[in-house]
Amino acid sequence: MAVNRIRNVAFLSTYPSRECGLATFTQDLARALDEVDLIDSPKVIAISDSNEYNYSDRVIMEISQHDRESYIKAAKEINKSDIELVVIEHEYGIFGGTAGEYILDFAKNLEIPFVTTLHTVLPSPGEKEKEVLKELGKMSSKVVTMAKNTKPILKDVYEMDLSKVEVIHHGVPYRILESREKLKEKHGFSDKNVISTFGLLSPGKGLEYGIEAVAKVVEEHKDVVYLILGQTHPAIKKESGEEYREKLIDKVNQLGIKEHVIFIDKYLSKDEIIQYLRLSDIYMTPYLGKDQAVSGTLAYAVGYGRVIVSTPYRYAEEMLSEGRGLLAEFKNADSLAEKLKYVIENPKEKQEMESKTLSLGRTMMWEDIAKQYVKMFIDTVEKARLKDTRVV
Repeated sequence: MAVNRIRNVAFLSTYPSRECGLATFTQDLARALDEVDLIDSPKVIAISDSNEYNYSDRVIMEISQHDRESYIKAAKEINKSDIELVVIEHEYGIFGGTAGEYILDFAKNLEIPFVTTLHTVLPSPGEKEKEVLKELGKMSSKVVTMAKNTKPILKDVYEMDLSKVEVIHHGVPYRILESREKLKEKHGFSDKNVISTFGLLSPGKGLEYGIEAVAKVVEEHKDVVYLILGQTHPAIKKESGEEYREKLIDKVNQLGIKEHVIFIDKYLSKDEIIQYLRLSDIYMTPYLGKDQAVSGTLAYAVGYGRVIVSTPYRYAEEMLSEGRGLLAEFKNADSLAEKLKYVIENPKEKQEMESKTLSLGRTMMWEDIAKQYVKMFIDTVEKARLKDTRVV
């Protein structure tokens, strides 16, 4: 086999038609890798729950999320296959067992190198969460994190060897689109100041504070419209139906801002997300949790150069540094409103922020991100081959 070429890489992850951010991330990355010559079309080992999913041919194997044996069996099948490298997309809620510990059964039984990509890095994990990630980090050939500010946590909390940690941005799909004005016209928002938030709805998103902030802003700026885009998170829906969405709708009605807040209750395609982002003047993430290490929705907003108003969770702090957006206080509608007003009332500063954000966003397109992954895959496999040669 030619050096500097990998034939077969497989991702262990959720995958569409399962609706979750991790599934979309893996699909986007796999499609971007299809375009890179040094690697064959990546395969997927899909983590499935009790629902039936209609997977594409890319999925070569399934693991049943809550069946421990399923993880061991999959690892043994991979050992017999021609797969040279596995990429584990790690998120605690995706794998079975306490704190997703079944993933360790998979890792321990795997005889080829694997890379772990972290979608959540908890600075103060529970004992079991810490143990699982620490163990996984030890066994991984490489660990990918999407924000620089998680590296000290990986070293101090999870005792990871930083020489195996790589920082690779969350990717963003590239689209050529019409101007903001044209898209606003198309969607019926001409002459409106559009604020948007998108993603699967759940109480941790803090949208009640976003709504209260918008109520304060529209007292002075009647042209503001706030788009809340996305359906309720399937896990939340299963547990408590549409209770959270209904609470938000009640709040909008109580505040008398029904004509200023629009709920678009559907699972949005990537093209729809990007169109709505492109027509937005401000992207807002009023999230409640400080520890969020990465946010796909925020990455998209950066990718398309939007001005972002956000609470200061970890990923937002990093992405919005150097004048790329404005940070408001957690659980504070007044603070959010103040930042929103500043953007609306200072068009020159808004333009500067957009330009700074876009220059970072351009480096985050999937095409560039895929090349960074391929380089890491090749280095990892070459290192493993050298090691095997020395052992022989």
